[in-house]
Amino acid sequence: MNPIRIGQIVPSSNITMETEIPALLKAREMIAPELFTFHSSRMRMKHVTKDELFRMDADSDRCALELSDAKVDVMGYACLVAIMSMGLGYHAASQERLTKVVRNNGSDGAVVNSAGALIAGLKALGAKKVAVVTPYMKPLTELVVDYIRHEGFEVVDYRALEIQDNLAVAAHDPMNLPQIVAGMDTTDADVIVLSACVQMPSLPAVSVVEAQAGKPVLTAAIATTWSMLRALDLPTRVPGGGALLSGAY
Repeated sequence: MNPIRIGQIVPSSNITMETEIPALLKAREMIAPELFTFHSSRMRMKHVTKDELFRMDADSDRCALELSDAKVDVMGYACLVAIMSMGLGYHAASQERLTKVVRNNGSDGAVVNSAGALIAGLKALGAKKVAVVTPYMKPLTELVVDYIRHEGFEVVDYRALEIQDNLAVAAHDPMNLPQIVAGMDTTDADVIVLSACVQMPSLPAVSVVEAQAGKPVLTAAIATTWSMLRALDLPTRVPGGGALLSGAY
């Protein structure tokens, strides 16, 4: 069996999605026959501001074209806030446009994005009310919260950690997250979005927060991995991937 090629379109300063998604899929290799290889193309971005995100998104077509040259089986646009800051519902428009780029280059690879994956993952989990943690500055966090609300969810509480430098986001200790969530009002939340950001590491804290809160925990990386597996028509059981990757969804 040939390895499945996983492509990622990542911000140039992102160092987390190329560790967390491979970590999840390598964990899956321990329990399933499929093997994976990982391939990336980068869009320039150093600071998480609306202007930089807007300029960065324009690079996504080039990245999709490059990854389709490698005939990846699925590619994920790995920047949730870039999609959500471009306007309500933009995840669908971006996916459609990048799919056209890929098809025009003679590739039948699937295209997903982390913003659409998060929304789809919340719907799969049956969430109505969510609590959200982001590393972004408050104005960008409010854009993300509004985007999630527009997709039909009630955001019962959220935290903006207000880290603007993208490498500083990657350096945030994921084991700070259980304490951050403990300080939030998650009583009515159906699901906790532990990291609404593909750059803020969170995998080591997922099982801790699920046990602590007694609720499903979702992250951008987990949702993107789930969407990739679904696009590949593969079973979605991944050890350490929280409720969404339990295999039940």
